[in-house]
Amino acid sequence: MNKVISSTEDRMKKSIASLNEAFAGIRTGRAQAGVFDKLKVNAYGSQTALKETASISVPEARLVVIQPWDKTLIGEIEKAILASELSLNPSNDGKVIRISIPPLTTERRKELVKYAKAQAEQIKVAIRNIRRDGNEEIKKLLKDGQITEDDESKGSADLQKKTDSYIEQIQRLLDEKEKEITEQ
Repeated sequence: MNKVISSTEDRMKKSIASLNEAFAGIRTGRAQAGVFDKLKVNAYGSQTALKETASISVPEARLVVIQPWDKTLIGEIEKAILASELSLNPSNDGKVIRISIPPLTTERRKELVKYAKAQAEQIKVAIRNIRRDGNEEIKKLLKDGQITEDDESKGSADLQKKTDSYIEQIQRLLDEKEKEITEQ
C-alpha cells in the first residue's frame, strides 16, 4: 500500500511541476528569462530551444537581452520571438537582441489572471483524478486480500491529506502569480 501512496504522491508532484512550468511562461509586466523557456529556434536545420543557442539575461526590470553564441542565428532567433505568442518586439544590432517589455494593460492583466486560474484549476482536477486512481488501487488491494479494511481506510485518509496539501499548494502558487500579474 505504501507503494501506491508514494507513486500517487510522485504523480501529484509532477502535476505541481507542470503548473510551475505553465506559470513561468506567463508574461508579466516585468522582464523574466523564463518566458523564453519553451521558445524553439530553427538552428542548423532543426528546432532547438532558445536557451541552448543563446544566453538570456535581464539587466533591467523591463529589458531582456539575448546574446546568441553563434551570431548567424540572430535572424532565426528574432523570427522565433516574433512568431511566438509572447507579443514582444525584438530589436537586433547584429550582435545581441534587446527586447523591451511593455507594461501590461489592465485588460491584458485580467486575461492573464483568468488564464492562470484556468491552469491552476486544470491541475487541481488532475490532482483529484490522481487521488481517485490511488483510491481505486487501494480498493483493489483490499479486494485481492493484500490489505485489511483498516489499512484501506488509513490509506484513503493519507491520500486525502496529501490531496488537500497539494490543492493548498496550488492555491498559494496561484495567489502569488495573480499578485505578480496585477502589480504595476
